[in-house]
Amino acid sequence: MTTVRIPPTLRAEVGGARELHAEGATVLEVLRDLTERHPALRDRIWENGSVAEFVNVYVDGEDVRTLQGSDTAVRDGSSLILLPAMAGGDTTRCQAHGRVPAGPDAQHRRPSVVASGPVPVPGTGT
Repeated sequence: MTTVRIPPTLRAEVGGARELHAEGATVLEVLRDLTERHPALRDRIWENGSVAEFVNVYVDGEDVRTLQGSDTAVRDGSSLILLPAMAGGDTTRCQAHGRVPAGPDAQHRRPSVVASGPVPVPGTGT
């Protein structure tokens, strides 16, 4: 059995659990078992039948992308960590909590940077 560590961003989908156990000989099999037991995770982990590009998966501390990807072997007692990227995503959730501007052009707004001349660099006399 593999221990799957669940980050805070996914804990609501698994009833608040920090760790879960799943079966499988590969990362793909472990994640399939996990999402069968916790269907709310499906949309957060899978994309078009594969592990979503923005979900980082580690087996015993090694990024599976540097190994065999979702075909990476998982031995009994291994630890698997799910770590979804935090950038981008669905802004509707954020808008509901007042974290991003709402409106038709909200996704195009960026903080402005004002440059008023040369930027001083310490130690260079400018």
